[in-house]
Amino acid sequence: MQELSKSQKARTAIRTFKTIADALTLQGVYTPSGKTGEKLAEALKMLSPEIYGSMSDPRIVELKGLEYVIDRMPCGVEGCTRLILTAQEDFQDTAFSKIVPLKRRRVSYAVSDKEMCFVITHGLSEIYDILTHITFLNIEAHKIYHQACNRIDGTTPEWRELERLVQEGRMPEGGELDQAIWNLSIILGRTYKETRETYESLNANHKQYASNNGLFKIVYTIGKRVIDEQKEGKDELTVYFTPSLREMIGQHTYATLWAQSLKERLYELGFKERPLHVISANMHSIRNILYGSGALLAKGIDVPEDLYQMVRLIRSKGKEVSAYAAEHGFVMHKDQSGSNIDVHIVDTALIDEKTLHPSCTFDMEYVREHKPVLVVMDYAFGTQAFEVMDELLCPCYFSDKVVTYQIESISVMGKAGILPGRKGDIMLATAHVMEGTPHNYIVQNDLNPADFENGVDVYSGPMVTVLGTSLQNRDVLERFHTSNWKAVGLEMEGGHYQRAINAAIIQGHINPEMKTRYAYYASDNPLVSGQTLASGPMGEEGIVPTYMISRVILEKILNPEGRPKK
Repeated sequence: MQELSKSQKARTAIRTFKTIADALTLQGVYTPSGKTGEKLAEALKMLSPEIYGSMSDPRIVELKGLEYVIDRMPCGVEGCTRLILTAQEDFQDTAFSKIVPLKRRRVSYAVSDKEMCFVITHGLSEIYDILTHITFLNIEAHKIYHQACNRIDGTTPEWRELERLVQEGRMPEGGELDQAIWNLSIILGRTYKETRETYESLNANHKQYASNNGLFKIVYTIGKRVIDEQKEGKDELTVYFTPSLREMIGQHTYATLWAQSLKERLYELGFKERPLHVISANMHSIRNILYGSGALLAKGIDVPEDLYQMVRLIRSKGKEVSAYAAEHGFVMHKDQSGSNIDVHIVDTALIDEKTLHPSCTFDMEYVREHKPVLVVMDYAFGTQAFEVMDELLCPCYFSDKVVTYQIESISVMGKAGILPGRKGDIMLATAHVMEGTPHNYIVQNDLNPADFENGVDVYSGPMVTVLGTSLQNRDVLERFHTSNWKAVGLEMEGGHYQRAINAAIIQGHINPEMKTRYAYYASDNPLVSGQTLASGPMGEEGIVPTYMISRVILEKILNPEGRPKK
C-alpha cells in the first residue's frame, strides 16, 4: 500500500475530526477522556494545527495555544466537569452569570462552579471551534497530570507548591513570584522565560478584563481535574448537546430573526426602493472614513491630510464619531436575535460632502442622484455567513405584501491567513475553495490589484474557506498554495457567502450582474513560525490594509460605474 503524504494524512485527520464531531452532536453526549474523546484527540494530534504549536509533543505544555484558547473560551471553563452546548434557552430570568470571552463573540452561562452552558447561535462552525478548544485543553491537562504525578509516592514538590499557592488565593510578588514561575515552568516543561511571558500576558487580561483566572490557577485547575478523575473515577469531564441544539442545526433559526429585523428596519426608514449595497466588514472602518473627518471638524480639531493618520487620531473617539454620524444619515441597528451581528445603515444622500476627508474620491453628484444606502454588517462566523446572507437576500413580507430590496452590490472585507506574503498584505479572491468538500465557487471579483495604492502588497487568487482556524495544518496549506490550486489565503466565511449569493441568483432574488467584491487583509501567515494567530493581534500594522480596502470599496460604490472621478 502506498504511504500517504503529510498533507493527505492531515486531510484525513480533518475529515475524521469533522465526522466524529457531527456524530457526537447527534449522539448527544461524550467524555473527552473517554474512547470517543480520545479519537477526537488522536485526529487533532495527527492534524497538528499550527495554531496549537507543540500540542502533539507529550513532553511540554503548549503555552501560546493555551493562551489563544483561554482568550476565546469563557472564564472558569477550566474548572467545569459539565459543559452543555445548547440552543438559545431562556436564561434572562435566572441568576446564572452571563460570560462573554475576551476574543470571541459567544455567550455562555455559568450554571454552577462545575457546570457551564454554551449558547450556540453561529451554527456548526461554532460547535467545531468549541470542540477543538475543549479537546486541546484536555490534551494539555493530561500532560500536566503526568508531570505532576510522576512519582511513586504521589505528586511532585512543584505541584504541591502550586497547590499551596492557588489555595491561599493570593498573588505572589518579587522573589516569591520568580520561584513560583520557576516551579510552574518545571511542571509545564517550558523555560522560565516562556512561562513568565504567558503568565504576564494572561495576568494582564485577568486584571483588566477579568477574562481568565490567571496562569497559576488555570494550570492547577485543569491538572487537578484529571488527578481527581484518575484517583476517584467520578466527576469526569462530560460534554452534552441538548435536543434543542440538534433540532436547530441547519434551520437558520437565528439568521431568520436577524434578517427579518433588519428588513423591517430598512422598510421603516423608507429604503424599500433605494439601491442597497451590502458590506460585510468591521464596525468602524466604513463609519470612520465617511464621518471621521466631520467629527473632528465639529470639535474644532484639524484633520490630518493622511487618511491613516486621521484614523489613528479618532481610534479612541468612537462615541463622538457615531454621535456626529447619527446627524448625517447614520443608523445603528443593534442585533437582538442572538446572532451577534450588528448593522450600520448609512443613507449616503445625507452625508455632508464638505466634511469628507480630502483623500476620499466620491462623486457626490452621483450620490445625490442615486441615493445609495449602505448596509454594513458585522463579521459572521464560518457557516453562519451562509445562513445570514441567504436570509437577507430572500424577499420578505409586510402586511401580506411581498417586498424585494434592490441589492446592487455585496462586498466582503475580512481578515484572513495569507500563504505567499506576510501580515498586513491584501488578498483578492478569484474563487473560493471549500475545504473538505467538492464545492468550489468562481468569483467575478469587482476588485483588482490596480485599485490599491502603493505601500501594501496585493495578491490575487483562490481563497480556501476552511472549517475553522483551529483545524489548520501547514502541509495542507502548503499543498493548496503550491499545487494547481495556487491559493493565496485561507478564511472562514467567503465560500459560504458566495454559496448564498449563487442560490439567490438561481432563485431570481438578485440580479446575476450584481457586483461582488472580496478583499482580505492578512492577520497571520500560518506557514511562517511566529506569524500564526496564536502569536497575537496585528495592532497598528492592521490600520493601513483595513482602511485601504474600506476606502476602495466605498469608491466602487459611490462613483459611476465603480470608478473614482479623476
